[in-house]
Amino acid sequence: MDAPSAGWHAASSGAPLLGTRFLVYPQAPFIPGYEEPEAVWISTPAGGVGTGPEDRRMYVVDPLLTKKPYQRPYAPPYAGDLYPPAEPGPDGHFDHIPPGSRQFLAAHAFACVSRVIDIAESYLDRAVPWFFQPTYERLEIVPHLAWTNAQSGYGFLELGEDESRDDPFPYALNFDVIAHETGHLILFGILGVPERLGPSNEYLAYHEFAADFVSLIGLMHFDTALDRMLRRTRGNLFISNELDRIAELFDERQIRKASHSLKLSDVGTEVHDLSRPFTGALFDALLEIFQLILLERGLASLDTRQLSSVRESMTQSDIDRELMVSKHDYQIRHFAVKSALQEARDIIGDALLGSWEDLDPDNFSFRHAALALLWRMERGRGRRFADRIEDNFVWREIL
Repeated sequence: MDAPSAGWHAASSGAPLLGTRFLVYPQAPFIPGYEEPEAVWISTPAGGVGTGPEDRRMYVVDPLLTKKPYQRPYAPPYAGDLYPPAEPGPDGHFDHIPPGSRQFLAAHAFACVSRVIDIAESYLDRAVPWFFQPTYERLEIVPHLAWTNAQSGYGFLELGEDESRDDPFPYALNFDVIAHETGHLILFGILGVPERLGPSNEYLAYHEFAADFVSLIGLMHFDTALDRMLRRTRGNLFISNELDRIAELFDERQIRKASHSLKLSDVGTEVHDLSRPFTGALFDALLEIFQLILLERGLASLDTRQLSSVRESMTQSDIDRELMVSKHDYQIRHFAVKSALQEARDIIGDALLGSWEDLDPDNFSFRHAALALLWRMERGRGRRFADRIEDNFVWREIL
């Protein structure tokens, strides 16, 4: 069951498989430094994304009249009147659509979901199936509702608006939010859906962690974001920056922070709160691996392996003293430092997404998830950093 096609078509066999170009904001455009969108490519060849946009994996519907969020018994496909859809240019790309238009919301939401799926599939080296097949062949994306939330579910992803600002801001322009919801769909597609009723709190909390980390890894695939955060911090990501602010809102407020000192004994049973130690453990491991790669390449002097715990053993002034370099020195090193961060990102991305293939949704625990991640690290490209995974999960009381 699926919505009628609006005419998407495959690229001709002779067309170069370069993908299709869109404009995407790495962070919401009210965040200083992110006012302009970045040109990105999705894997669907130019000519393979049709009016909507839509392709073989997903399609956008933008309701003309007020639509309530999907909730049983209401489900896709949406059959009401629609705003005029986003259309490709003569070259098959969508980067000609002006920001601020209704059609840009549709194109932006579609591009964000597509990009996150592409990133996940590149780590897995295989396609991510939709967990709602064969009921629906494609995902329905609703880019705007008069609603203060966003959700993904059985065959759909729909986006409301952020009312924390004077003027409500559409979540369709917030990559973090879209990537988070897409992360839930990816995890369901790889891990599967529990067959028994009432999944555990740890399973639900892990879903929130996984969605947050998919968003974080997705942000790290934007050159704009990497260049800005590294130049602003001079490579010292232990200080507060946009990498640890998940689903950032107006005036540098955010839904959750990845960088914190919470252990399992510090949090309650509410699933978002319960997810935070797992997020913190892997975020700390990411930063430590980045720092150790810098050390290997002669770009830093701090060896975090010599510390019993980065968080317990070092004050902020210690970190600043060890990592900060002069502005002139950093400018010389920037692209080497950026390369180290990209390697750390990919080591974590490979291990994290690969670990989902080893988990059972019906017999799930944080301990099983952490051990699966450690197992993937020990057998993958990050084997020399496996101890960083283990130590951080032990400190957070997960292992």
